Amino acid sequence: MESTATKGAEDDLNVSDSIACPVCSRQFKHEFIQEHVNKCLFLNTEPVAEQSQLKRSGTHLHNVFSQEKRIKLGPTPSSTSAKSKDPPQLSTKIKSVPSVKESQRKDDIVPLAERMRPLCLNDIVGQKDAFGPGSMLRSMLEQNRIPNMILWGPPGCGKTSLANVVANICKEQNNLRFVKLSATVSGINDVKDVVKVAKNEAQFKRHTVLFMDEIHRFNKLQQDTFLPHVENGTITLIGATTENPSFSLNNALLSRCRVVIMEKLNVSEVMQILERALDKGKQAYIVDYNGKLEKKLENEEVPECLIERASLQWLAEVCDGDARIALGALELALTSRDTGKELHKEGPTVLTLDDIKNGIKRSHMVYDRQGDEHYNSISALHKSIRANDDNAALYWTTRMLHGGEDPRFIARRLIRAACEDIGLADPNALVESVACLQGCQHIGMPECDVLLAQCAVRLARASKSTEVYHAMKRCKNSLAKAKGPLPPVPLHLRNAPTKLMKDIGCGRRYNTLHKEESGLSYMPEGMEDVDFFRETEDEGG
Repeated sequence: MESTATKGAEDDLNVSDSIACPVCSRQFKHEFIQEHVNKCLFLNTEPVAEQSQLKRSGTHLHNVFSQEKRIKLGPTPSSTSAKSKDPPQLSTKIKSVPSVKESQRKDDIVPLAERMRPLCLNDIVGQKDAFGPGSMLRSMLEQNRIPNMILWGPPGCGKTSLANVVANICKEQNNLRFVKLSATVSGINDVKDVVKVAKNEAQFKRHTVLFMDEIHRFNKLQQDTFLPHVENGTITLIGATTENPSFSLNNALLSRCRVVIMEKLNVSEVMQILERALDKGKQAYIVDYNGKLEKKLENEEVPECLIERASLQWLAEVCDGDARIALGALELALTSRDTGKELHKEGPTVLTLDDIKNGIKRSHMVYDRQGDEHYNSISALHKSIRANDDNAALYWTTRMLHGGEDPRFIARRLIRAACEDIGLADPNALVESVACLQGCQHIGMPECDVLLAQCAVRLARASKSTEVYHAMKRCKNSLAKAKGPLPPVPLHLRNAPTKLMKDIGCGRRYNTLHKEESGLSYMPEGMEDVDFFRETEDEGG
């Protein structure tokens, strides 16, 4: 009986010391009520469980907001008055807190390119061959079937945007789960954690789709981590890369995934994305080439900012097919102009083509000195020289230099072209190509640009002869197909520096006469009639 009475007294004491939360009406001790109210109001989370749990945890809630946003709680007369008076007043304040400002702050922080991510397949611009209507991959995604695939394409072509569409598909399905990682900040342990969770989710019939951005950042040994889990269906892998998968990804991984080639966007597709961004944000309205609004305004509102179509066209052209660059440039152009109230009194702000050109210089060109563009461009230069197209040879040389290519790399390729394609038709081409390389090494960039341009044009205009090149290829092919040991060097062609070598016949009957007069054969035994300068029947067919 005494224990029961003591317990009741302690309960009465706890009730008198506790304060009711004005939001959820739960009882908390005085030292915990301030932290709980801040969490309940501003963090939009469920109330803290029980004060007994707070005692056990011993942790303090961290308030991420400033002290000005804290609600100051004075001494509460009783829990009854707190319940009857405070909740209606504070609940009114809670309802009046504008959530629009928070969303606006988020929109200001998040770049325009990220806000314009497509949400469904119909929102994807471009990539008609890969994901256009009637394509196999689009049909599979429309059926909520996500295959293992590697998205290969230049920056800003829509690889991450497609992953965003897949993520929305997974959200709509109860049996799919989407996880996004980037190889730039994630490691093998992160992948193992995803796989571990995926195995647990599979018990509840939920399949995991893993999107690994910049997957080429993993070396081929690290890429082996995906193999068993992709093969047994634990995860569905979607990788995104700007590098050629044939060189940067594991062959075993490529055999288990479909490589989807995504092309860079053309000017009209980038224009469509820019127009969609303006329509969605309503930050500016497009003016046609005659100075008239292309879209009627609602409720006769006065536009704050106007942008000429020529300005959008220029942005679409200078971004080199990168939608992220175009949207970033558009956002910079819009925020750089003062569209305050003082300007609105005189009329809307007009973004002309000259304004954007002055603020945004064309300094972006997709060129990777170690990637595909590096080899694609030099291949285009070599083939232009081979075809005697001096104009194209000049273009590709200048384009590589403009992209930051090492001039010595170009000069070395010109030496190769002088031997492979010009050859004996103009032997001086080789001499001039070597001189071009030496000049580039001595004076460097930017002075050596004219040396490379002149050499490329000179080689393109020169007469061509591939006789030596093809003869060398026939000789290599003969050696590769030879069966058994290679025939020995004939004795009469060997040196005889010692008496023993002379006795066995080395150097016997050798003379310096022409082969037609010497009576000697300079080919190995059994190959006297082989002529590598004569085209074979197999090559002719």
